[in-house]
Amino acid sequence: MTTATTDTQHPSTGRAIETVHLTRRFGAFTAVDRVNLLVPYGGIFGLLGPNGAGKSTVIKMLTTLLKPSAGTALVAGFDIAQAPGAVRKRIGYVPQLLSADGALTGYENLTLSAKLYGIPRAELKPRIEEALHYMGLTDSAQQLVKKYSGGMIRRLELAQAMLHRPAILFLDEPTIGLDPMACLSVWDRLRALNREHGMTILMTTHVMDEVDELCDGVAILHQGKLAASGSPAQLKAAVSEGASMTDVFAYFSGGSIEAGGSYRDARQARMTAKRLG
Repeated sequence: MTTATTDTQHPSTGRAIETVHLTRRFGAFTAVDRVNLLVPYGGIFGLLGPNGAGKSTVIKMLTTLLKPSAGTALVAGFDIAQAPGAVRKRIGYVPQLLSADGALTGYENLTLSAKLYGIPRAELKPRIEEALHYMGLTDSAQQLVKKYSGGMIRRLELAQAMLHRPAILFLDEPTIGLDPMACLSVWDRLRALNREHGMTILMTTHVMDEVDELCDGVAILHQGKLAASGSPAQLKAAVSEGASMTDVFAYFSGGSIEAGGSYRDARQARMTAKRLG
């Protein structure tokens, strides 16, 4: 298959995402507190933190779904507040909760996404077929998505997000609720998107093996603030000799991976896991 090219690709040097004092308040509660992030083009970046640390809020701001209360952010070189339309053209987003329609086939889901992205009619069929092939879903394209396995659903959602060939892909808990083999399949597709399409990926995760396997850089949030950032190797060295990413997480977030969050957080995660399973 021919590797797709896009006018939104950028060299590996430079900044795919830059935030300056990015802040989001909900009434008197500050969910994200003056966060400064630099994410270079061409890598896979992990955004970590306990439930309730502000990860999803950061992603929602960076994908223009939520306006910041203060501070600024550039995504693919465009201001999220001043040029949200330009940002949306250059990004893909796979949320934690299911975004594929189980009552439609895989092909129908991709057709709908392609139309929403404004892909020209002449390019629609080849783009869809390319995405299905790339994600290993060609043979199941005419099957209803409600009959897909969890791993197939995630791969379909990745196919939807790559249709318009974005420069930056945002993933919120991409492997939540998946079995180990399905996780490996998703990891393989993410590596391929990054390597073959030059796609920058920013992902949230609680799976520390996922960080070790995929991430070039990491930022850890704690109570809405940036607690640490660097490569996994740098952060491990900063904690202790022989430290694991689990040790790093616990050290900088002030608790265990399961700490934090609310009843709503737990309910949402379990709903997602149930629907994917």
